[in-house]
Amino acid sequence: MIDMGEAIVVENLVKKFKDVTAVNGISFTVKEGEIYGLLGPNGAGKTTTIHILTTLLKPTSGKVQVAGFDAVRQAAEVRKRIGIVFQDPSLDNQLTAWDNMYIHGMLYGLSGSELKKKIDDLLEFVELKQYANKLVRYFSGGMRRRLEIARSLLHEPDILFLDEPTIGLDPQTRVKIWDYIMAIKKEKGMTIVLTTHYMDEAEQLCDRIAIMDHGKIIAEGTADQLKSLVGNEVIYLKLDGVPPKCLQADFIENCRVVADSTLELSVRNASAALPKVFELAEANGLKIREVTYRRPTLNEVFIHLTGRELRDSLEEGFRPPHRRW
Repeated sequence: MIDMGEAIVVENLVKKFKDVTAVNGISFTVKEGEIYGLLGPNGAGKTTTIHILTTLLKPTSGKVQVAGFDAVRQAAEVRKRIGIVFQDPSLDNQLTAWDNMYIHGMLYGLSGSELKKKIDDLLEFVELKQYANKLVRYFSGGMRRRLEIARSLLHEPDILFLDEPTIGLDPQTRVKIWDYIMAIKKEKGMTIVLTTHYMDEAEQLCDRIAIMDHGKIIAEGTADQLKSLVGNEVIYLKLDGVPPKCLQADFIENCRVVADSTLELSVRNASAALPKVFELAEANGLKIREVTYRRPTLNEVFIHLTGRELRDSLEEGFRPPHRRW
């Protein structure tokens, strides 16, 4: 990894396709070693942004620095230092898994025993080593995605880009892909940038999330920071017997009885407040039978910021043509 603190710097990025503005003046930075997510509906500008960061498209205006290099003037240097898993399939179905890996490695100047060892190690990492000599056309969607991830790691990139890495996969396979992504970060310390319209995926994987809509970043932060834009979290306490009165404390912003023996507590941070709630209940002679709490969702954040649900927007907007290099 290049010791520079920031793996990616984007300033006032704009991309126009004739009369359509796909990316509209966005700015953000990605720190080394973090997983940074671009969350938003189709047409939000996520894939266009990724294509610019990976040198597949030139920006209309703005500054893009990737791995310490200008993505326009030093595109060749950027390409040496990045890996990418495209949203659309990019494997050769007529070749085996091993051959797909081998050709990709040769393109990056790898050869001989070094390349063969890397292929074997990476196929084992994504649990495909036993299928190394099987034609890709017989692979399931999940197997193909795992192979694409393995292929993208062959040249040991500084930054890995994943464009909708689990789109179209079943829930079990999605979770498996999440495990690989987390393992890549943990074992290799790699910077990862991913796009997704799955809220659970962004929350599960990303250290920080930028919510995009209509080509703009409308909010950025950790999942908890974004959820705090909506409002408080709610703790429900089911008690033995009817509580004589609501609990009062400086960390409780509101308290009310919502059922015969249930209290609803409004707090800023439920996980931090829970130990204090237990102490307060004990001090007031209340016996807690059951505790649940509800946190705002990222979909509620999107509604709060845009006035509509994220899933209602999936088919909206412009999507530029896919390009490969």
